[in-house]
Amino acid sequence: MINGYTRPLYNDKNLENQLKNLANNCDKIYQEKHGTPKKRTQLESLLMDVQPGDTIMVERLIVLADTSRHLIDLLKVCEKDNVKIHFLNEGINSDELLNITLLNTMEHIIQFQSDMIKQSTTNGMEEAKNQGKTIGRPKKSDDNIKKAMSMYHNGFKLLDIKNETGISKSTLYRYLESTEK
Repeated sequence: MINGYTRPLYNDKNLENQLKNLANNCDKIYQEKHGTPKKRTQLESLLMDVQPGDTIMVERLIVLADTSRHLIDLLKVCEKDNVKIHFLNEGINSDELLNITLLNTMEHIIQFQSDMIKQSTTNGMEEAKNQGKTIGRPKKSDDNIKKAMSMYHNGFKLLDIKNETGISKSTLYRYLESTEK
C-alpha cells in the first residue's frame, strides 16, 4: 500500500501542491492540519498503520521531518518496519542505493535545512501575530522623521541628520519619496 503524507508548509499552507503531486500515486493520504512540529497526530497514525512492504510518499523532505535528527529517526523506524519512504521532489527512495554525487547530496541537505528554517520562522511569526505582537522592524517616531526631513530640506549633511535623528539615508529617502507623490 502507498500512503501519502502532507502537512501545511510555509509555501503550501492549503496543501494544494502536495495533494496535486500525491493524488494519483497514493492509496491513502494522511493530512496534518497544522505545520508545527508538535502533536503531529496524522504522522503518528500513519506510522502506526503502515505494514511491512508499504511505502510512505511525501512531496519533499521537510514534509516528513522537522530536523535532521527527526528525519534520521523516521528513516530508522521505517527501515526496521520494512517500510519504504519516497521523496518526490528529491527523487529519493529510502530502500535504494543512491548513485548521486556529493554535490547533489549536499544540495538536498542544504535545501532541507533552508526549508526547516523557513518553516520554523513562518510558524513563529504566525504564533507571534496570534498573540497580538507586531512583526517586523519597529517604525521610527514621526517626530524624528519630520526633524530629519526638515534638516534635509535646510541643507544639512546626511551624516549630521543620521547622528541627530537616528534616521538612515535610505529611510530618509524613502520618506522623502512618499511625500513627493
